[in-house]
Amino acid sequence: MIYLHKLLPLLLSPIVIVCILVAYGSIRRKPIVAFMGIALLYLFSTPVVANQFIRFAENFAVKASPETVPEASAIVVLSGMLTNVKSSGGIVTEWCDPDRFFGGVDLYKLGKSKKLVFTGGLLPWEKGATPEGVTLKKFALSVGVPERDVFVTGEVQNTEQEASAVKKLLGQKKPSILLVTSAFHMPRAKLLFENKGFVVYPYTVDFKVDTSLMTFMDCLPNPHALYLADTAIREQIGLMYYRIKFLPVFKAHLP
Repeated sequence: MIYLHKLLPLLLSPIVIVCILVAYGSIRRKPIVAFMGIALLYLFSTPVVANQFIRFAENFAVKASPETVPEASAIVVLSGMLTNVKSSGGIVTEWCDPDRFFGGVDLYKLGKSKKLVFTGGLLPWEKGATPEGVTLKKFALSVGVPERDVFVTGEVQNTEQEASAVKKLLGQKKPSILLVTSAFHMPRAKLLFENKGFVVYPYTVDFKVDTSLMTFMDCLPNPHALYLADTAIREQIGLMYYRIKFLPVFKAHLP
């Protein structure tokens, strides 16, 4: 199932749409269609366009001061910030983006909760890897968080499984949580956790668009902008899927 969740959004990703248009236009000898594909590739690859996509995915959120967020039963930090790389000594872990981790630790040190929960993210193709939450727990202990206050869920493969695993770990009927994840991922994550019965106070981190002034360089294509546009579009597809899935008419027919 996890493979379907990863592969199906690709059908509407910018790269696939561009490839289909260019291939169709070339095979059917319709240069206007191929040109449309190239034009879309250019647009999706410009920061001026990609930034708007990602801002929309982030729901135009702004970063909150950790002092202003309420206390909760637990601080829940979602996986998705580590990567495993080869080294001369074997497989080692490196950061992709540590904002989620440090956001959760900051909330803990401010006394917003006595429970700091990491999820055990581990995908099927990460053979021999350590669940992300296990590694993050070690990092938390190294920066002074007591072991008695750090918890790790079982292995999970996506956000929906993370919500179920946290609910099982906390064991409360309607627990309140401070949910820590990337800005573009927060709308979908909040929806999934609320569907599991949580009272969710979002603490959004890892914003993808900075406050730099727009220049003519933002109209020139670059691969990072294409990555942001692709991320935003796939995130919106996932959000739409779960909104439809959680409609009463659909839930009544689910097994």
